[in-house]
Amino acid sequence: MTGMHALWLPILLSAVLSFVASSIIHMLSPWHKTDYPRIPREDEVRAALRPLAIPPGDYMVPRPSNPADMKSPEFQARIKEGPVLIVTVLPNAMTNMGRNMGLWFVYLLVVATFAAFIAGRALPLGADTHRILLFTGITSFLGYAAALWQMSIWYQRAWSSTIKATVDSVIYAAITAYAFVWFWPH
Repeated sequence: MTGMHALWLPILLSAVLSFVASSIIHMLSPWHKTDYPRIPREDEVRAALRPLAIPPGDYMVPRPSNPADMKSPEFQARIKEGPVLIVTVLPNAMTNMGRNMGLWFVYLLVVATFAAFIAGRALPLGADTHRILLFTGITSFLGYAAALWQMSIWYQRAWSSTIKATVDSVIYAAITAYAFVWFWPH
């Protein structure tokens, strides 16, 4: 067993390196450019929705009042009539990138901390490189990718976006695993 106090350096280093990698992936490459295409007739959609002053949040349209409502002819007609939407409404302001990037860095630290905890409970000081890669790589991959798939399964998020984010997760997990290999205490 390796104590968490001995793993603070790989936790921090993996978060910093994953943060840099994600910045490169999202800001310098075209990899995610097509994740959110423009809605057809955007100006008309915005003009139609603006007077409604929908508060920020997640919405489903049409939304049944209860499970029995889903089977009603009226609800079925609303579904057929369309549109059927799952929408996230954001505040009418520019995205606070500083806040989001700060939260992203905290998330990277949390995933690395879980990887350290799992690997630290299973591996001794001076553990074998392969085992460090295995424990920290799989744990961090699950932390980065596992929840992404349910968005495509349940909410029809584009599978292409989910697959690209999963590939990103493989990259972040590899970075995390190698940071632990490089700085695993002996």
